[in-house]
Amino acid sequence: MKVVLGVAGGIAAYKACALLRLLSEAGHDVTVVPTASALHFVGEATWAALSGKPVHTDVWSDITEVPHVRIGQEADLVVVAPATADLLARAATGQADDLLTNVLLTARCPVVMAPAMHTEMYEHPATQANISTLGERGVHIVPPASGRLTGRDSGPGRLPEPEQLFEVCARVLDRRRASGSLAGRRVLVTAGGTREPLDPVRYLGNRSSGKQGYALAAVAAERGAEVTLVSTASLTPPEGVRVVAVETALELEAAVREGSAGADVVVMAAAVADFRPAEVAAHKIKKTHDGDDDDSAPTVALVRNPDVLAGLVAARGGSSAPVLVGFAAETGDADGSVLEHGRAKLERKGCDVLVVNEVGGGRAFGTDDNTVHVLRRGSADVVDVGPATKTAVSAAVWDVVTDLLPAPTA
Repeated sequence: MKVVLGVAGGIAAYKACALLRLLSEAGHDVTVVPTASALHFVGEATWAALSGKPVHTDVWSDITEVPHVRIGQEADLVVVAPATADLLARAATGQADDLLTNVLLTARCPVVMAPAMHTEMYEHPATQANISTLGERGVHIVPPASGRLTGRDSGPGRLPEPEQLFEVCARVLDRRRASGSLAGRRVLVTAGGTREPLDPVRYLGNRSSGKQGYALAAVAAERGAEVTLVSTASLTPPEGVRVVAVETALELEAAVREGSAGADVVVMAAAVADFRPAEVAAHKIKKTHDGDDDDSAPTVALVRNPDVLAGLVAARGGSSAPVLVGFAAETGDADGSVLEHGRAKLERKGCDVLVVNEVGGGRAFGTDDNTVHVLRRGSADVVDVGPATKTAVSAAVWDVVTDLLPAPTA
């Protein structure tokens, strides 16, 4: 992909050389656009040698190519590292007094900026206001590290290491590459843990927070899908996602049956209770008070809840639509590993994809990170993800699912 590496005039410009090398070795076509001040720290010859391209700082070179417009228009990513206080101020106010600021004005791709300067300059209200303005406009701001600066100074304002900056750029480029991959697709995602009422106060439930389901819905929407989220959770809905609120397994089953009609993909990320009370008390169940030694408790009879995923598999018969994705929370035991249990469950369930979620020991439930193994029916391949954010897990799941979807009809 085409990457523009903007370099402003700060001592940390030397780190941009390593970032350029990482981007080039990853196969990206990198154009370096330094400011005139940056060339006092790293010379034009260095940038040209590392990028394999001529390097200019003003709009007057190669004027017939209209570089001040073309470079920004054709870019898939613009990253500015370091972004000095001066560069941030000029970008925030829309100035166009050199090639780099012109590129920033014409770019319609993601922009990443990594502020780097002395602590006092970084913490000044003017700089903070400029960073805030750029962030509100959609610029990805990479916070500076804290550490040794020039001279004997130390504090926040240090440019992060090139490897860290490269990882940020890689994630942004991955999202851009995947953008629109689900355009025109209808997706249904379930999230949260069902609650099966015992009486008007109590219920049987589980520890699922719904965070993974919401992340799956958010990533699908970002990739262009029309998303319905059937949820038991009370989290803030992702932008552009239709939410159907449910509580019990039977309510979730009904919502999924209705919402899956015409869907291209159904992702069953909710933790659906296997059982529910056979009877729901009309009033709160009271403790008995026949004596101080009374330790009796009511007996609760349970009945099995429907297997919603199995119902979807049965309903589609021999059809390949919708693509069905199941989730399985596994801990591993004496009878098998997490992966072995997952493969057996994939075989039993008959879904197309099974996301095996490692739980227990502080993992998964309620946390912000997951470790999963994504299995495909009929394939020995495994996509291992994590420990990683639920958003990263979601991206990996959708990458697998997208490969299973038929080509869109014209």
